[in-house]
Amino acid sequence: MTQLPTKGVFRLDGQTAVITGGGSGIGRAISVKFAAQGAVIHVFDLDLADAEATCQQIASDGGTAEAHVCDVGDQKQVVAKFQQLAQRGPISILVNNAGISHIGTVETTTEEDFDRVLRVNVKGFYNCAKACVGPMKAGGGGVILNMASIAGSAGLADRFAYATSKGAVIAMTYSLARDYLASNIRCNCISPARIHTPFVDGFLQKNYPGREAEVFERLSRGQPVGRMGEPEEVASLALFLCSEEAAFITGVDYPLDGGFLNLHG
Repeated sequence: MTQLPTKGVFRLDGQTAVITGGGSGIGRAISVKFAAQGAVIHVFDLDLADAEATCQQIASDGGTAEAHVCDVGDQKQVVAKFQQLAQRGPISILVNNAGISHIGTVETTTEEDFDRVLRVNVKGFYNCAKACVGPMKAGGGGVILNMASIAGSAGLADRFAYATSKGAVIAMTYSLARDYLASNIRCNCISPARIHTPFVDGFLQKNYPGREAEVFERLSRGQPVGRMGEPEEVASLALFLCSEEAAFITGVDYPLDGGFLNLHG
């Protein structure tokens, strides 16, 4: 019988994790939680100040983290970053989290909008996965966790480009899981419903000035459980999926949706 690890539930001691988009929201919550469980964190973000703020929060709790400016859509930049990190030791975990949103139907989505969303949400995930599997294989294995969305498997109105990108992420997850089974690299994805992040607050301020509280409540009621999810809840599932306790799990899309997919309506 296989013995589960006894070092402590969900511990990540001795592991190095790269978290893209780790400067805010879900990415920051994952970075902080992984660091609290012993991982050394590398925060990739376009905004150095945000990345450094995440690292400062981790350091204040006794963790170890380093901030990196990185455009995940730029393959040369991504490869250079991963090569630098790989020279310092094995990369155990990649969380592909950096992403952007877009509102619009196929008619209202411009070519520029479509290219921009896919460059970050699909090509960015591809670039990071491509750059990390080599170091992971050399280190004996690892975990890739992709941040998808229920938009990738449910028909959400006015989310054409975004839904397309997240559907691709789900398919990418299955493909990576299949291709790297023999290399001891697991790959899963999380599909959140609406999560209360700074992005949501900014969206409400921009599009519904003076009505933020009203619209926030309406959006919250759109989830069957009656509220939005919290970044820390996504981080908790991410921690499980990247820990040794989930060693038997690969090639799975996990909805984290407050009942949206199965109980909505």
